[in-house]
Amino acid sequence: MTTVFSNSGVDDDTRRELLYDGQVFVHSATPASGLLAAFARELVAEAFGGRDPETAQFDMPVEEFAELLASLKPRFIHHPRCKELLPEILRELGCDLERTYFDVPRLRTSTSNDYLTSGISYAFHPHRDCWYSAPFNQVNWWIPVYAVVPENVMAFHPQYFGTPVRNGSARYDYAEWNRSSRLSAARHVRGDTRDQPRPEEEVTLEPQVRVVPEPGGVLVFSGAQLHSTVPNTSGRTRFSIDFRTVHIDDVRARRGARNVDAACTGTTLRDFVRCADLAPMPEELALEYEAEALARS
Repeated sequence: MTTVFSNSGVDDDTRRELLYDGQVFVHSATPASGLLAAFARELVAEAFGGRDPETAQFDMPVEEFAELLASLKPRFIHHPRCKELLPEILRELGCDLERTYFDVPRLRTSTSNDYLTSGISYAFHPHRDCWYSAPFNQVNWWIPVYAVVPENVMAFHPQYFGTPVRNGSARYDYAEWNRSSRLSAARHVRGDTRDQPRPEEEVTLEPQVRVVPEPGGVLVFSGAQLHSTVPNTSGRTRFSIDFRTVHIDDVRARRGARNVDAACTGTTLRDFVRCADLAPMPEELALEYEAEALARS
């Protein structure tokens, strides 16, 4: 059973334990998460000029829209303002900044009516982040930039949290993906030919759980959750922010969700930096996780 905890007062250790067991948390906008969403809206508005970003897709050739996103998204990802606000969000939500590591925030889009569903605005099929070399102690944080509705958010498929799904993760290695596929996203406009881990058996998408936070609200879930992009029928492009965290004690202790079906190699641990001072993840941990993933494959 999956339970959605709303504005729970549990501490971060308890929250992570529940997340690793398949539960989901949602928090109202904090001062810092509200500022991050507002900052994203500033960059988005600047990029789209006088157009309404949520409906601009109906007035722009898809190639022009994809080109705009190819410039906007890296600007957001690498902006120093994001590195200032993310640790503050985590502090406000009870994380220990000396023990919590985060990766860069990503600005995501989900366009309506199948306008752009590949490459730079990829519509994710059902997947676990753990199929993409994420550690099993990864926690995902998702923040809407504008108001969202059930028709343009994400869906969780909790019946699969502890149930294996035959998938293509055995062909995925994170280092190879970074070398050969990640930077080509903007070129995939009419279709996406990159081999990404996906179910290789029929997956039943019902029942599913959809959570609709306010702009700046924070949805928190395990990277082991099977989740997907809801086919957007809202008539508006959805803009959202997501980032990921790991707790160094969980990384060292190999504490996290159970691996039920991931067979990928490599690790994303080198993407994480410490909230307190942006120090990188210790290299020996990344090497240990790479060796363990290779032994599993």
